[in-house]
Amino acid sequence: MVGAGVLSLPYAMSELGWGAGIAVLVISWVITLYTLWQMVEMHECVPGKRFDRYHELGQHAFGEKLGLWIVVPQQLVVEVGVNIVYMVTGGKSLKKFHDVICDGKCKSIKTTYFIMIFSSVHFVLSQLPNLNSISGISLAAAVMSLSYSTIAWGAAVDKGRVADVDYSVRATTTPGKVFDFFAGLGDVAFAYAGHNVVLEIQATIPSTPEKPSKKPMWKGVIVAYIVVAVCYFPVPIIGYWAFGRIVDDNILITLTKPKWLIAMANMMVVIHVIGSYQIYAMPVFDMIETVLVKKLRFPPGLTLRLIARSTYVAFTMFIGITFPFFGGLLGFFGGFAFAPTTYFLPCIMWLAIYKPKRFSLSWCINWVCIILGVCLMVLAPIGALRQIILKASTYEFYS
Repeated sequence: MVGAGVLSLPYAMSELGWGAGIAVLVISWVITLYTLWQMVEMHECVPGKRFDRYHELGQHAFGEKLGLWIVVPQQLVVEVGVNIVYMVTGGKSLKKFHDVICDGKCKSIKTTYFIMIFSSVHFVLSQLPNLNSISGISLAAAVMSLSYSTIAWGAAVDKGRVADVDYSVRATTTPGKVFDFFAGLGDVAFAYAGHNVVLEIQATIPSTPEKPSKKPMWKGVIVAYIVVAVCYFPVPIIGYWAFGRIVDDNILITLTKPKWLIAMANMMVVIHVIGSYQIYAMPVFDMIETVLVKKLRFPPGLTLRLIARSTYVAFTMFIGITFPFFGGLLGFFGGFAFAPTTYFLPCIMWLAIYKPKRFSLSWCINWVCIILGVCLMVLAPIGALRQIILKASTYEFYS
């Protein structure tokens, strides 16, 4: 649940300001917890049947054809989007690690090369057959994300406030403030990404009519969300308190001292995104290989896996090298892809499957979530795209 998106939350605060920032964080936490509960409940909404994939639930709610067309493209965008962002994150954190350790004594190396170094790991790891073979990596990733979140706010507390700290929002012009606000919403949305794999996770829990899988799963979700709160509230609040509007789009890049700790935190981010990249890439590999074998009649086997998966890793690496804008990419994918699958698709499915009475509490709550989610999906990418365009206009590609 805790992704590298947590590192950009102080930056989101600098775009939203104190009041709106804290409100957006809390509202997002509540809405996503509610939609996650809906997903857990709907996993076995038909007695004797389990929906192990997001698109299977979509097909049950919207019909065979329509369900696929609504869910699969969105899931693909989420998974590919996360992989691209993680390429950039991994590369930039490696670079920061190198720069902190070297302390200006070594030759400067381009971010491009660091993204390539990071991607080289994935050419190997992507050959692992399935999700179970990376459970060890998942555990390491979970420990890492907790550790670097704690270091991020701990080091900020230790450093204290910057002299003459300024808490006004980043932009100075009115259009700038509005667009930054939109992008900030996307940054927050990106941080809540667990919904895309929740059904796959629940599918691994045994279930009987007496002991349905939703009971242990819901306990797991509660624990996960307490951990999410422990990571997602101190980092943006303390990060923004310490640096104000000058915070970078990745807080670990703003922090410089103590050196050994910041170097360690950046290495933890690298280890974490290595694991997370694989978790999000696995369903994509699955889809690519299914299409190649079933539709295009390729023979399944090692050669197919090697070529298909390596091509995908190379594609995400190329996009990451071309647009290494962590903040802009986060806001764009956060709004464009995460808002639907996390904020309002579960609500629409809930209305389609359970058909609550019009104007009942359940009906009203779902419609509020849908309206907020749709606004987020429309507005966040606009703000983030403007950021990417502004950065790209002054950025030398592949520099």
